[in-house]
Amino acid sequence: MMRLLLILAMFFAAPAFAASVTTAPGGVLRGLDKVDGSLTDIELRNGESHEFGRLEITLNECRYPSENPSGNAYANLTIHENGTDQPIFSGWMIATAPALNALDHARFDVWVLRCKTE
Repeated sequence: MMRLLLILAMFFAAPAFAASVTTAPGGVLRGLDKVDGSLTDIELRNGESHEFGRLEITLNECRYPSENPSGNAYANLTIHENGTDQPIFSGWMIATAPALNALDHARFDVWVLRCKTE
């Protein structure tokens, strides 16, 4: 029991150093059509949507580490498939760990490349 409490305490403990982040005006995503193998780079401003195949991708917000604008990117996305009311993806994607919270779709992959700082 004590070991379980120790593991939980380590998992939920606040990090010793929390990096500050800056909200960017937009971001760059990449889409893959798995059927024909085509890649498409998608530049969006925060709040903007883009049609990619049967998907509608909305970039809600893009953030990056304040100390390193060319570092990691964190994008909050909402992705709908045409003809559906419920999003097939809604949440944060991380550029350096795209598999951590990925879009699960049979035909399309979407991931974050970077935030736009201008």
